[in-house]
Amino acid sequence: MNFLGKIGLGIVLSLVLLALAGPLLVPQEKTVTQNLSRSFEPPSVEHPMGLDENGRDVFARVVYGARISLKVGMIVVLVSALVGTAVGTVAGFYGGWVDSLVSGFIFNIFLAFPGILLAIAMVAFLGSSLNNLIIALCVIGWVGYARLIRGQVLKVREYDFITAARAVGAGDLRIIVRHILPNSVQPLIVQASLGMAGAILSEASLSFLGLGVPPPTPSWGAMLNDARLHFASGLHLTLFPGLFVTLSVLGFNFVGDGLREWLDPKQRER
Repeated sequence: MNFLGKIGLGIVLSLVLLALAGPLLVPQEKTVTQNLSRSFEPPSVEHPMGLDENGRDVFARVVYGARISLKVGMIVVLVSALVGTAVGTVAGFYGGWVDSLVSGFIFNIFLAFPGILLAIAMVAFLGSSLNNLIIALCVIGWVGYARLIRGQVLKVREYDFITAARAVGAGDLRIIVRHILPNSVQPLIVQASLGMAGAILSEASLSFLGLGVPPPTPSWGAMLNDARLHFASGLHLTLFPGLFVTLSVLGFNFVGDGLREWLDPKQRER
């Protein structure tokens, strides 16, 4: 893995450790405990990231916001990858009218709408909640994985070892599971890493618009939305959640680029 990939891996591991160790670092009650007499207090030894407009500990809210962001990212990537892999594999393997229906019709329906706008519409219709947010991001996310896998399957199914497997009487399911998928999922690993960055950014965007997890549950996007009204009186309210969103997206993008180079022999030689 290249230098930036290692930096990204370090950032990602640090975020994961921070999220896992959240209850050990700060109690969850600190995310909602208010002290209006100390509103907008700047960072100090007692409160490393200061207090927000309601006197709540920003560090505690950032830590528990990381748990929300990583949870959304992992669930969205896992569900989207599984659904996309299944649909893309069927379309690419069987071809013909199946491929025409899936890639020529269903894919185009989802791709006709900007993804974030479709997610906004879905969450606005279903209501603001963590589950509805995850559902909306899964609906817009699976198509990218399906298109990627379809292209890989179309290539792999023409290899000689697939013809040999058919010649010895292997069934479609055995060919797909034992031969097609193991030789097609390599780009999926890279796509999943980049998808984590996209899911985290989408969750922050929807939360910023008030369509994410409902308050008082902490979310980086919701914290940025609250802080924009108090930019002059509390710069730290914008700085820390914005910094964590930036670092998480950069970290997963660096990891994705590093994996792409590491898994591709041509890129590695270059």
